[in-house]
Amino acid sequence: MPKIVENKLTALAVRRITANGFYIDGRGLYLRIEDGRRLWVFRFTMPGSGKPAWFVIGQERDISLAQAREMARELRLKVRAGIDPRLERQAAKAARKAEADRTFEAVAEKYIAAHAAGWRNAKHAAQWAATLAAYAYPAIGGKPVASITTGDVLDLLDGLWTEKPETASRVRGRIESVLDYAKAQGWRSGENPAAWKGNLDHLLPARAKVARVQHHAAVPYAELPAVLAKLAEAQSMSALALQFVILTAARSGEARGARWNEIDLDARTWTIPGERMKAGRPHRVPLSNAVLAVLRAVAPLQRAPDAFIFPGGRIGSPLSDVSLSNALKAAGGGSATVHGCRSSFRDWCAEQTSYASEIAEAALAHVNRDKVEAAYQRSDLIERRARLMQDWADYLARPADSAVTPIRKARA
Repeated sequence: MPKIVENKLTALAVRRITANGFYIDGRGLYLRIEDGRRLWVFRFTMPGSGKPAWFVIGQERDISLAQAREMARELRLKVRAGIDPRLERQAAKAARKAEADRTFEAVAEKYIAAHAAGWRNAKHAAQWAATLAAYAYPAIGGKPVASITTGDVLDLLDGLWTEKPETASRVRGRIESVLDYAKAQGWRSGENPAAWKGNLDHLLPARAKVARVQHHAAVPYAELPAVLAKLAEAQSMSALALQFVILTAARSGEARGARWNEIDLDARTWTIPGERMKAGRPHRVPLSNAVLAVLRAVAPLQRAPDAFIFPGGRIGSPLSDVSLSNALKAAGGGSATVHGCRSSFRDWCAEQTSYASEIAEAALAHVNRDKVEAAYQRSDLIERRARLMQDWADYLARPADSAVTPIRKARA
């Protein structure tokens, strides 16, 4: 250990000293020089311990002699009060680390990881992360969850609330969930600054008043038979897939992701796994004669029992949503969307049939919002839905009962 040189320091002496050693200023303050490192250190003995200890105040280049003396004075007061400055520094460092681990971004990542297993699919978790990364993290991502205020949330939503009300509403809801999670973990207290009711509803206009909800444009059901006839003439994979979508009233993603092992030709049903359903539960679809004809048309292309029914251009991939949209436009669908075909089916059910509303809603795999009624409705009404879907297929075939031309298997 280098020798301790006991002499009162001056600012000039501090600048001139270069040799290794401990240079005492007095009352526990030293300048320590070792291999080019110049540190202010404090020597103290905790009451009752009888053992001296050292505490590094900081680098000499950053702290003047006067500042070092003042810091040493504060340290002496702490030691007299029984506070060990080493333990205090460790606690402060741990607190800073804990705070860094509890920024909004860090907590949001914990929330997503904790809830991802209960979400429908990995895509939903990715959407959560992407939404927060795009709109929340730039504004409050680095801020501790304990200090986020209503003003922070309002600043974040400013402009977005009127320009993109649906996105803004989604962002607000996700921020609220993350902050509720933080409160449950004991990382923040008080009311949730992102809560809508009793909070932001007094500060922002209701989303419904900002912009009317834009529903998916639909082909009038009376025009769908002509669209189906043109699709039957097209003889393309996207045209066949779109026929399948319209005839089953399924969502585009459910149909494009359909695999052969989900089809039971004997039972005339297609069972969609829960992970591909919006409601997160399996859904059986009765298959009409027209749907079976579509399946026979694409059967020659089946590569494996679990292969996609409507394969895309790349091996192992389904058709894209764009390909179905293009097929609809080419068949005379105009600006209508593929999803809007479900609305066409629902309108036809209401206006042209006497089927009960719950039959049509079950055909669309809509969740019954009435929990009491849903508790008693245990059946999926498959037999009555089978009749409904056959009637739908018959209606669509009225103008021209065009045969579906099978797609020939490509040569190897």
